[in-house]
Amino acid sequence: MSGFNMGGIVGAGTQPASEDGAELEYMEMPKAMRTYSAPALPEPDDAQGVEHALDILAKIRDAASAQRANDPPFAIDITDLDAQNRTFLDQALGDGEVSIVAGSTFQAQESVFAGVWRVQEYGVTGRIKHDCIEVGSFPSLVLDIAHQGTLEGSSHRGSLPPGVVNAAALATELDDKIAAHRPGAEAYVINLTLLPLSEEDVAFLDHRLGPGSVTVLSRGYGNCRITSTGTRNVWWVRYYNSRDTVVLNTIEIVDVPGVACAAPEDLADSAQRIEEILGVYR
Repeated sequence: MSGFNMGGIVGAGTQPASEDGAELEYMEMPKAMRTYSAPALPEPDDAQGVEHALDILAKIRDAASAQRANDPPFAIDITDLDAQNRTFLDQALGDGEVSIVAGSTFQAQESVFAGVWRVQEYGVTGRIKHDCIEVGSFPSLVLDIAHQGTLEGSSHRGSLPPGVVNAAALATELDDKIAAHRPGAEAYVINLTLLPLSEEDVAFLDHRLGPGSVTVLSRGYGNCRITSTGTRNVWWVRYYNSRDTVVLNTIEIVDVPGVACAAPEDLADSAQRIEEILGVYR
């Protein structure tokens, strides 16, 4: 522990109580972290007639292994897959950390293999119309929906509503950064948590950016809810603790917030894990 200054530690329980007996209350941060858990699959002798599902897994493995940063996702249509192979594939993929609702008819679910996504379109009766697997950092079908009908800049103009004070400067900052954003650029993040914003300020920013069509829930570390806005490449990103209290509230100007994306090393790891499964059945 050489060079570590114990005197510099601060936090709950490290400082003396004030003379009036009042104590600071620290907001609880997320604690639960999900880790990879191998899917429950049938014994090889009990898995007959699933050659098609194994071929699909092999394609997923190859695509995950070949993926590089900024590569477009690799898509596999499995809409017409028979019930037996579909059941095996469902078991193999499982449910991972990220769930997505896109528009009124699309849902996406990351599998237990990071960067392997199941994207499904539902009809008015609730039946699946289209079913595909995308291998990449984030499903392109979802991003297309997030962009549909969005504006290139924020929409509100004119005088400020009553009670809005500090959001006006943020709105100007947002307009400048939205105009400057280019595809593939790093995220520009505005942390609203520590700013002196009233409810009217936040409502004004929400109205100015407009409603979006995509909601992402990431459970990799606590809960993170990401929502697209009516302004292209602008996202609300909110982190919650185990008490469902917002502990971090940000606006991100980026193609897709990084917390929702799989990194290249995640995809390489997924390729290796899928190879281990294939080794059991082949």
